[in-house]
Amino acid sequence: MGMVFGKISVETAKYEVVQSSEDYEIRKYTPCVVAEVAYDPSKFGGDRDGGFMVLANYIGAAGNPQNTKPEKIAMTAPVITTQKASEKIAMTAPVITTQRTPETVDTHQEKTTPTSMVMQFVLPTSKYTSVEQAPKPTDERVVIREEGERKYAVVKFSGLITDQLVEEKVKKLMESLERDGCKVITRENEDKFLLARYNPPWTLPMFRTNEIMIPVE
Repeated sequence: MGMVFGKISVETAKYEVVQSSEDYEIRKYTPCVVAEVAYDPSKFGGDRDGGFMVLANYIGAAGNPQNTKPEKIAMTAPVITTQKASEKIAMTAPVITTQRTPETVDTHQEKTTPTSMVMQFVLPTSKYTSVEQAPKPTDERVVIREEGERKYAVVKFSGLITDQLVEEKVKKLMESLERDGCKVITRENEDKFLLARYNPPWTLPMFRTNEIMIPVE
């Protein structure tokens, strides 16, 4: 019952709050190992969370773990998603967009590849501190990699995730960072923010913990 009301009973990502204001926190996250999958939502019926079961199968959350040991890996929070921006490619390639049929464009226009999502599970830092320690996935879509120390501006909120709500939170956080002179880090072909979710789908929306995370210097 605790999870229905938002209780977080799993290991969470480790960080130190280095600055706090009424609008957001600046957090310094410790190095960690993540399992991630990049995917086109259109391959999962338009589901932007379509990569979840790929990662859940890797750690054994939905049965036998799909890794070479095989070894069950404890679930952690949050589950992190980000959207990879469309990438410019050669004129000889066709135009393909997610959830839409191929379309023709003027020959002078640049063409782009589909927008894709990236989902991450942070592996328990109490057990895995390097890629070598993590079980090797049997599904080639799953990538294991290390993330170094990093800083994010973070705003926390509850409720059911919608595009409109996320856009509002990102806009407000970006305005606050600009007001305070905080420099945002931008990465090529990546969205400017991460969406972090701490609760399972059956948690009541009013008790859910969600966060928008924007990388900063």
